[in-house]
Amino acid sequence: MTAVPPTMERPHFIGIGGAGMSGIAKILAQRGARVAGSDARESGAVAALRQAGAVVHLGHDAAHLAPDADCVVVSSAIRADNPELRAAGERGIPVVHRSDALAALMEGRRALAVAGTHGKTTTTSMLAVSLRALGLDPSYAIGGDLDGPGTNADHGTGELFVAEADESDRSFHTYAPEVAIVLNVELDHHAHYASLAEVHESFETFAGRIRPGGTLVISADEQGARDLTARVRDRDGLTVTTYGAAQDADVRVLRVVPHGLTSEVTVALDGRELTFTVSVPGRHYAHNAVAALAAGAALGVPATELAGALAAYTGVNRRLQLTGEAGGVRVIDSYAHHPTEMTADLEAIRGGLTGGRVLVLFQPHLFSRTRQLGAEMGQALALADASAVLDVYPAREDPLPGVTSALVVDAARAAGADVQHVPSREAAPEVLAGMAKPGDVVLTMGAGDVTDLGPRLLARLSD
Repeated sequence: MTAVPPTMERPHFIGIGGAGMSGIAKILAQRGARVAGSDARESGAVAALRQAGAVVHLGHDAAHLAPDADCVVVSSAIRADNPELRAAGERGIPVVHRSDALAALMEGRRALAVAGTHGKTTTTSMLAVSLRALGLDPSYAIGGDLDGPGTNADHGTGELFVAEADESDRSFHTYAPEVAIVLNVELDHHAHYASLAEVHESFETFAGRIRPGGTLVISADEQGARDLTARVRDRDGLTVTTYGAAQDADVRVLRVVPHGLTSEVTVALDGRELTFTVSVPGRHYAHNAVAALAAGAALGVPATELAGALAAYTGVNRRLQLTGEAGGVRVIDSYAHHPTEMTADLEAIRGGLTGGRVLVLFQPHLFSRTRQLGAEMGQALALADASAVLDVYPAREDPLPGVTSALVVDAARAAGADVQHVPSREAAPEVLAGMAKPGDVVLTMGAGDVTDLGPRLLARLSD
């Protein structure tokens, strides 16, 4: 068993049920640590952690922090006035950021970190699933639950550690991977980045963390990634491998042929063509799979074997995941919350349809993101046949003056979209049920709690 870092033998996690936090807590529990923590509410992640042996309290209270806790693990979402965090300060208990905890878990492993403004969870998941299918048993930490293993993290017995590298708060600067993937570089996370230039600088710092002799796998198609390539390509000790449809890509995507909700992908790699199947729809996801293929090859995994194993990937929770079907209407859940992601998912679904319409129930995520990208969100919704937009999901943010979902609705209407505002979550399933007809697909789209409305819509459609 890999030893637990000495400062995390009895860790306490504040917000232990979060996508990133729960994975680290799970690996620590599997490595023998006495894990405890708290979360605001009961969830599947909390239940899984309890099953793994963790002690999880609901709500936040200084009394939840055990007397023998040797550190407190937090994410950037935890506010300074959290009572457990205050108690840690008063008692002199070290506070460890989530990214530092994950970096410690990677020590002694051949680490592969997946970064990018979007597509990280999918690509990390593709690698974890395919490497497992090849019997390499990697450790992995991902921001979503896999369909196959059904978990977002695992302590494997192999030498590889695959991790999603979160750029949102610059915490990915902590990692020192052997291989890193950068899928794209776009402006997002406006509470932490004031400009696209800052985002570029942050990704350049991340690329500079790759270990000497390591490899950067990066998109040859997306402009932000190409700009980053130009800035780092000549660094000593760094191999840069580009992928994509661009003529100058090192791993070139020749064809992506849709087959319903799957795709057949053909790439040119090392002077030969290689064709494999991706069990999720859309060009966006096909390119994620090619990034995974190139990264695996950089780690020494034979490309032909990895290409076959990639077919074992069947998806991640909330990434174009089928919620169910009722009354001839399919309901699919999409985590897309950035305009580029929204466009990719809508194009993927439309490309896989043989008939019917694409309807969307969209929930904008974060006031800061909606202020900056609300117009682009509305333009993306114009790809749907009709949409309903909920109020902004605040997550960790306080409201901003003048920032509402009207920014999205007005932009969608200006782009010619059929869209309406639905201020009541309770009324939304009824509204969508009234819009949908047999043969249609409804996407519940957004990073907030819109996902909860999919089953309720199916129940209404079944009436």
